[in-house]
Amino acid sequence: MNKFYYFLKYVEDEMMFGFQTKEKIKDDWFGKYDSKISNFAVGAERIIYALFNGKSVGQPNSCPVGADMFFEVEDAFIHIDLKTVQTRNIGDITRSIFVGRNQNSYKSEIIKANGESFNPQRFYIPALPPFYNKGKENEKICLSYFVTIAYEDTNLNILNINLLCMPNGELENHYGTRVLSAGKNPDKSRFRFTKVPNFELLEIPKPRVKVVYFDKTMSDKLKKDLSFYEKLYDKQ
Repeated sequence: MNKFYYFLKYVEDEMMFGFQTKEKIKDDWFGKYDSKISNFAVGAERIIYALFNGKSVGQPNSCPVGADMFFEVEDAFIHIDLKTVQTRNIGDITRSIFVGRNQNSYKSEIIKANGESFNPQRFYIPALPPFYNKGKENEKICLSYFVTIAYEDTNLNILNINLLCMPNGELENHYGTRVLSAGKNPDKSRFRFTKVPNFELLEIPKPRVKVVYFDKTMSDKLKKDLSFYEKLYDKQ
């Protein structure tokens, strides 16, 4: 967690510069992008993943089941996915984020906000294993990280960048149903990071969420929406 956080801080200037390169050719693309994907996400992914790959963070893995970025290091297989949210949908990043089955290993029942089970019960089955090569040579843990970015939907200015680590599936006995919340469809789920903000099993618990960037000049309304991140940012 700290390695990736300090890496993102180290390349922060390069990252922010990369996000602005779209402005140099804005007249040639503005208004022409027609997709259900956010009009910022595709370009932002190029910048983030180019920085990770260019700095040789690990050996990329060609397995088709995994997050957008999947690589191996000495003691782990690591998945990293980018989530971008525009201000008109700011609620998608304030308490939880959508996670795909190919991006995590956490298997659990999904319960309602009031703590009750759905009828019929909902169970989330991820596609990733808690450990690769379990019980075999080269057994390594599977780790899931997310880089989240909040930005203005009108001018695409960056407001907030975070790094989140989702609990491994082997930790279900400890974290239980707190990790997941219901998605928009019965087979979808969200990572409810505000309910598990720390690595609780460490001798001294440390945060699972690190704030890489927070724009203090944003409106009070947005600061209220993103108050969870601002408090973390001020403590770092």
